[in-house]
Amino acid sequence: MPITVFIADDQAMVRQGFGALLSAQPDISVIGDAPDGRMAVAEVARLRPDVVLMDVRMPEMNGLDAARQILAAGWEPPVRILMLTTFDIDDYVYEALGMGASGFMLKDAPAEELIRAVRVVADGQALLAPTVTRRLIADVTRRRAAPRSRPAALDSLTPREREVLELIATGLSNAEIAARLFVAEQTVKTHVGKVLAKLDLRDRAQAVVLAYESGLVTPG
Repeated sequence: MPITVFIADDQAMVRQGFGALLSAQPDISVIGDAPDGRMAVAEVARLRPDVVLMDVRMPEMNGLDAARQILAAGWEPPVRILMLTTFDIDDYVYEALGMGASGFMLKDAPAEELIRAVRVVADGQALLAPTVTRRLIADVTRRRAAPRSRPAALDSLTPREREVLELIATGLSNAEIAARLFVAEQTVKTHVGKVLAKLDLRDRAQAVVLAYESGLVTPG
């Protein structure tokens, strides 16, 4: 089955351009779009796409509020949200990751990066484009208050689970972590599941935010 995608952006050229690019891929199908957040929420509820490309700034309802409503619905299988922004550094990015968005990317990213992003997010992974991810999170984190105290639950992680969490925070995918640790990808998936369960986190994006906020991983 193809990956189904919905595009929410107030610029028609962006919707059409991204739609044409993604529709040309044999494993991706664009099933709808919307020019504002309010319409996006209604259409996503009706269509239940695998992935939503959500612009941060839109009329009627901004992308953050729209994403928050979609994520709060708790549908199964979950709808993954990939936030889009035109800004290199944007506090909205941090808020989006905190609420459970699967990732973000810049609108001017190369076409192949957008295609890869959709596939990675659809696979349940988060925080694609590691170099951009590290830079944005590092910059936003650096401008926030000093790291809060570490959650006691971090002490429940095994050394390998802590290592996996640190690698997730750098933006690596499961396959990349597996290659780094010389283990099977399924083993990494098991570790990731245990990390999320022990830390009572919804997804990898929240794991990254916790890793930075707690000081487990420091911007560099």
